[in-house]
Amino acid sequence: MSEQGIPGGTPDDAVPDFGPYVQGPEPSGFAAEEIDTSRPHPARMYDYYLGGWDNYEVDRVAAERVIEVHPQVRLSARANRAFMRRAVRALTAEGIRQFIDIGTGIPTSPNTHEVARETAPDARVVYVDNDPIVATHAGARLTNTEHTGFVLGDVRDPKALLDHPAVRELIDFDRPVALLLVAVLHFVRDDEDPAGLIATLAEALPAGSHLVLSHATGEPYEDYAEGRTDEQARDGVVNVYKSATASLNLRSKAGVEPLFGPFALLEPGVVRVPLWRPDGAVPGARELNNTIFYGGVGRKG
Repeated sequence: MSEQGIPGGTPDDAVPDFGPYVQGPEPSGFAAEEIDTSRPHPARMYDYYLGGWDNYEVDRVAAERVIEVHPQVRLSARANRAFMRRAVRALTAEGIRQFIDIGTGIPTSPNTHEVARETAPDARVVYVDNDPIVATHAGARLTNTEHTGFVLGDVRDPKALLDHPAVRELIDFDRPVALLLVAVLHFVRDDEDPAGLIATLAEALPAGSHLVLSHATGEPYEDYAEGRTDEQARDGVVNVYKSATASLNLRSKAGVEPLFGPFALLEPGVVRVPLWRPDGAVPGARELNNTIFYGGVGRKG
């Protein structure tokens, strides 16, 4: 997290240039005790950063505390979402037709299947999240089209995820698969072995499969001479997530790169997300310093 502000031109609290943001369905299909609204949930906080409506008061309060100490978080959320879209388009161009999107969060159009089907109408997508609220919205917005499915699961239990009937029905593990872990692994602690979780998932995937990964960091952008870690802002954000259903575990670039494990990094490697194969103007160093996500795509040989 940096002390530097966002350069002029785009207000930090501007509504993102994607949507639509329509009110989602009322929670249903789960027992009340399964839906924890007593603590903020990262997926619902992220929805709030993106300007969505599908969150609770507890999520909004926590998200506003994050915005207070690190106002650029919305900039990062938008940039991270744009990275996902570019990565999915790049992989469909390479012939990938199967996607497992883990930690999908509250649906925000365009979602993975919508992006993939811009050029590959036959793309198959399984969405995974551990929040029953996300599952409720998925039924209305993600799985109401052919060849899409949803799994209420957690990346911390990869074997159960891979064995789920929805995954086995839609995904052919004899053909390449794109595994999406976008803004997920920073909610996995070191003692939960994030690299090991990826290795388990990778073991089930054939050669030619890909990993799309983004991860939050607290370190400054390396090519910004004025950048430095704002420890007060960093600690303030981390402290907010201590009250959430998952803690925030920031990692450096050197800590993110090994997570790719058997997936060989494609160019340009692990970079701040706006720098991954940009399809428009590239932000300046100051804005990149304020974009706290690294991202990269790897290929299994």
